[in-house]
Amino acid sequence: MLKYLLLGSALISSQAFAAWQFNQQQSDVSFVSVKQSSVAEVHHFKAIDGALSGQGELEINIDLASVETMIPIRNERMKKMLFHVAQHPQAKINADVSEILAKLKPGTQKIYDVTATLTLHGQIQKINLDLLVTKSATGLVVTPISAFILDAKQFGLDTGIEALREIAGLKSIATSVPVSFNLVFDEQN
Repeated sequence: MLKYLLLGSALISSQAFAAWQFNQQQSDVSFVSVKQSSVAEVHHFKAIDGALSGQGELEINIDLASVETMIPIRNERMKKMLFHVAQHPQAKINADVSEILAKLKPGTQKIYDVTATLTLHGQIQKINLDLLVTKSATGLVVTPISAFILDAKQFGLDTGIEALREIAGLKSIATSVPVSFNLVFDEQN
């Protein structure tokens, strides 16, 4: 009996602490800018990377120089005037999702409230995210239930937004920025 109990514990432990590989081709981080009070445009980052350790430590790295707005001059202005990529080349999200991994079984989908740490533009802030986590037989998909609203002022980005507004000759650019993502991890054997 003890033998079966130990075998069952080992199987549960191996599932809860599986190795995960970040799938860059299927993952995405995007944000929406709103100018002139009513013109919304969706942008994304072409280069993101991540890791999910066997202990449930999630880390997502966003290369801010890979911002894609579909307008080359705006990409350059965002890199230099908003993100200041020479001094702050990336944004980083960290979270402990070990409890989520321990509870998920293949074929399940659940909503979790997760507190993460966002490092952006030299600032570190705690953020709360409502995440939909889906586990298949071979992978894991993490998406927010609704977009996370980033307050640019909390990260010192409001000055950059104002500089972009001035150079573009706009009346306004919103400093509350909806951010969404789709993170895909493939289970490693």
